Amino acid sequence: MDQLAGREGERKILLDALERDEAELIAVYGRRRVGKTFLIKSVYEKKLVFEFSGVHEATLQDQLLNFTLALQTASKSKVSLVVPENWIKAFFMLEKYLNPIVKNRKVVIFFDEFPWIQSPKSGFLNAFGHFWNTWASLQANLVVVICGSAASWMIKNVVNNRGGLHNRITHRIRLLPFTLAETSAYLKSRRINLDQYQLLQLYMAMGGVPHYLKNVEPGESVAQAIDRLCFDKNGPLKDEFTQLYQSLFEKAEYHINIVKALAATSQGLTRNQIIEAIQISSGGTITKVLNELEESGFISSYVPFEKKAKDAIFKLSDEYSLFYLKFLVNKKASGAGTWLRVAESASWKSWSGLAFESICMKHLTSIKKAIGIADVYTEVSPWRYAAKDEAGTQIDLLFDRNDNCVNLCEIKFSLTEFTISKNYATVLREKVSIFRQKTKTRKTPFLTMITTYGVHKNAYYLELVQKEITMEALFG
Repeated sequence: MDQLAGREGERKILLDALERDEAELIAVYGRRRVGKTFLIKSVYEKKLVFEFSGVHEATLQDQLLNFTLALQTASKSKVSLVVPENWIKAFFMLEKYLNPIVKNRKVVIFFDEFPWIQSPKSGFLNAFGHFWNTWASLQANLVVVICGSAASWMIKNVVNNRGGLHNRITHRIRLLPFTLAETSAYLKSRRINLDQYQLLQLYMAMGGVPHYLKNVEPGESVAQAIDRLCFDKNGPLKDEFTQLYQSLFEKAEYHINIVKALAATSQGLTRNQIIEAIQISSGGTITKVLNELEESGFISSYVPFEKKAKDAIFKLSDEYSLFYLKFLVNKKASGAGTWLRVAESASWKSWSGLAFESICMKHLTSIKKAIGIADVYTEVSPWRYAAKDEAGTQIDLLFDRNDNCVNLCEIKFSLTEFTISKNYATVLREKVSIFRQKTKTRKTPFLTMITTYGVHKNAYYLELVQKEITMEALFG
């Protein structure tokens, strides 16, 4: 098995569960391909005594058959086990197998793709709750791990369950894609050494999703990797988009339409703007879809400075989805050298700025540390002002600080050192002026530049910029 890179916090939660003298029920959830199964098997490899994975859209009979085969494999029985009629009997069989084992040592059982096991009218969730409450929770030597890619389903039906599993989860882990630092460590563990700019470009195209990153080969440039993985006719990421959403969500059309609408704008959209863009009625459906996308890590919501939750702005935060919608969907370009040709286009420039901004939003802790406010309470959001009869503006990222200051961050992706021109200096002055006027804040604004290679120290820089951060800080 490959070496596990990163995931220090998650590993600690899983390992600590082995040290406690009580039963543990751990829920792990996160988007498809993010490494949930690999994490659990890596940490618990020597403790696993039973594991079972649900099958997508399988019948009750097929799920029970697979469960029985998994139990036969775990018990090393030479005699075929009888397939139970229902889940109550299935869990009784599991109890009989586990009873002598848990008396002597700490062990782990693992249910993967948990939401897929709960087919309509199967009774699985109720039977699992009964199994936990009447037997498993009483076994001090037992750790039960349940895992699922449908994050919103896991939250609703397991974490916030109002039936037999109510308040039964002892720990929950929301597994997110790797950070830039974790991506660097992961690739180095696979003998892939790239500089920070190359790593940043790779992350902009596919994010920190381990399953995507593992396809990169040693000695390959990022341009070569993107060509092979995304633009080759057999590239594993060429058609991943549709499979990704349809495997996670029922009626994924709404989810895909929202993602497409958010990919088309750099400013993000409010709930009402999303409703208008995809032509959906306001009500429970849009709330459910937005929640599912956010819990699964595809979108993020931010409440603008001095606004209320109803004014939240939604932004696309999945790098691969943005990349696919910009460069792969309905595009004919393919083969070696495609990415380098694309990188000369206007669409590449607009995409790179949006992708870099999204990455910055995922590395807020590193940015706060670089600014020097790691220990200062802050609220973070983008900010914008728009009006029909006067000039509007947008702040890419705003740190509203509890020490009576506010950092107004301009995020600029550049191939070289960024230069503030005379015209751009005017834009920056107007941004700060409009922000002061419209928010009527008494806090001191600090204009902060976040760039790839830094900002040229000309007169405009010295006049306007109080803080400067380069991409190196994002790896911290």
